[in-house]
Amino acid sequence: MTTTDQRNDTAQPSIDMDTLMAFVGAFVGDLGATVGAGNVLLGERLGLYRSLAQGPADAQSLASATGTDPRYVDEWLRGQAAGGYVEHDAATGTYSMTPEKAFALTDPDGPVFLPGAFELALGALKALPEIEHAFRTGSGYGWHEHDQDVFTGCERFFRPGYLMHLLPEWIPALDGVADRLERGARVADLGCGHGASTVLMAQAFPASTFVGSDYHEGSIEAARRHAADAGVQQRVRFDVAGAQSLDERDLDLVTTFDCLHDMGDPVGAARHVRHSLAADGTWMIVEPAAGDTVADNLNPVGRVFYGFSTFLCVPNAVSQPGGYALGAQAGEAAIRQVVTDAGFTRFRRVAETPFNHVYEARP
Repeated sequence: MTTTDQRNDTAQPSIDMDTLMAFVGAFVGDLGATVGAGNVLLGERLGLYRSLAQGPADAQSLASATGTDPRYVDEWLRGQAAGGYVEHDAATGTYSMTPEKAFALTDPDGPVFLPGAFELALGALKALPEIEHAFRTGSGYGWHEHDQDVFTGCERFFRPGYLMHLLPEWIPALDGVADRLERGARVADLGCGHGASTVLMAQAFPASTFVGSDYHEGSIEAARRHAADAGVQQRVRFDVAGAQSLDERDLDLVTTFDCLHDMGDPVGAARHVRHSLAADGTWMIVEPAAGDTVADNLNPVGRVFYGFSTFLCVPNAVSQPGGYALGAQAGEAAIRQVVTDAGFTRFRRVAETPFNHVYEARP
């Protein structure tokens, strides 16, 4: 029914209670997921998921196996069961994990690992006061200014997708690139972060040499450690440098993984890539999966990327010179425009996953 504001006699819109309660129900789900993010990280960091994946347990036995307090573990288990992350057997009072959930929650080196996404999200949310200030003033907030969990969470969020798709699907989709890498190619990985993509390629193509770069010094230090741990440090160099500071020339391949949209001047970076490539070189551009219109992106994946973009991508781009702020849902048309404005003559989408689109650009 329609209600009336007695103060100014202005008619208020009628409220359909079923529609209202449906929205409240969705909100409750979101609230549970928001609070649940911290509980997922507790389960991963304390080894609770890994231990529970070994077989059913109650709170006492799980706490004993993980060196934790049983009262806290009991509350954690109940919440995990309510959220559908673990299974509860009321008859025995025990909890367990399905093989699928254990696969997705316990192996940071596997092709699907979900806790890293929550680490990235919670790390980004720590910047809430600074992002609120950016909203009010139009100022930027650089990637390097974020909490450490943003950098580690970003690697752990994206690395499983690279493990699953980079070597078996994305590189073979590029025209002639896999053969060149097998024979021995010169590769630059711009915006490499902790070097997950760089190290994966170096391990797969021992005849090739690689240089990774990122303007965040802490990430480059981590990348160097990862290269040493993987035993590829003799063929991989990591530099603290922005995308437009690459000194290499006549490169066979340049890669950018989930970072072009973060740049304040992506066209300038693209021009620099073109000048750094050999005449027959290739630029592989991996970007978040997105359509070209807002309507195309009104879905769960779009919601995730718009959310991250509000806290991470747009503020970082605004913090840099250049005047661009593409955001994480820029879409293929926007990426194509950047590439062609930089002078590339060939551009095509070569692969896609639910989370990424992969493009090939050539001079």
